Amino acid sequence: MKYVFIIAGVLLIPLTIAAGLIWVERRLLALFQDRYGPNRVGPFGLIQVLADVVKIFFKEDWIPPFADKAVFVMAPGILIATILLTFAVIPFTDNFLVLDSNIGILFFLGNSSLGVYSIVLGGWASNSKYSLLGSIRASAQMLTYEVFMGLSLVGVVMMADSFSLREIVEAQQGGWFFIPQFVAFLVFFIAGIAETHRTPFDIPEAEGELVAGYHSEYSGMKFGMFFVGEYLGVTLISSLIVTLFFGGWLGPAFLPPAFWFFLKTGFFICLFILIRASLPRPRYDQLMELGWKVLLPIVLLNILITGAILIYNSSL
Repeated sequence: MKYVFIIAGVLLIPLTIAAGLIWVERRLLALFQDRYGPNRVGPFGLIQVLADVVKIFFKEDWIPPFADKAVFVMAPGILIATILLTFAVIPFTDNFLVLDSNIGILFFLGNSSLGVYSIVLGGWASNSKYSLLGSIRASAQMLTYEVFMGLSLVGVVMMADSFSLREIVEAQQGGWFFIPQFVAFLVFFIAGIAETHRTPFDIPEAEGELVAGYHSEYSGMKFGMFFVGEYLGVTLISSLIVTLFFGGWLGPAFLPPAFWFFLKTGFFICLFILIRASLPRPRYDQLMELGWKVLLPIVLLNILITGAILIYNSSL
């Protein structure tokens, strides 16, 4: 019975956070840009999210007659499923996690790779030039930055001597990996922005060029699943940053471990939003050059230096 409650909690917590982030992002963007955010429906506009959910449920769930209907309907579900599956290996505390896998990092990388199928299939099944171009951009972007995301974690794995996310957190009791692996953290963070298609790397959804990219033809709750999937992705990447580089649930003992985990995660979620409010979108070729010409040499050099330091320390 205990595991049933843990599984339910691991499913409900990210979904609740993702729903709340719709309001949080609007309020923070308004604050950063010196304007009003949601402030009419309920106190501080808190009920605006509920109003939007009711509206999207009653919108016509239209499927274009020229679309491949089965694939068109299935695509948004793949994105939600792969992200929620990854939360199974996230250790919220030392005893609140679904699966303490000894290949937790590989499980995350595998699921994030599967998530690209949702976008490719959605764009292809829409039978629209804009959607197809958006899905091609998204797949190239995700597959490219998946390389640097995986390589940035090699140094962390070497220092913790484990692929288990719980053991990686426990290995940071003497100091967070953020300090010795600062370069890896920066690369992982940039790759995380690209993986979630957040501004400034929202090129697959560039409204000035592609209408809305791969989900141009989606409406109703199927569009809502893509929309919520983006916030789930932000929550997942923020949780992984905290787990891999900032000690996870570790913190002063006067507050419970879960508090420290969610406090750190909330900070990085707010950082995602601040970046959206402040940075312009680059060209697509600039995005690809940043990855292959800048991030790849940096992350390979980080692996080399980390390995050399660990070998030197072990020989003392």
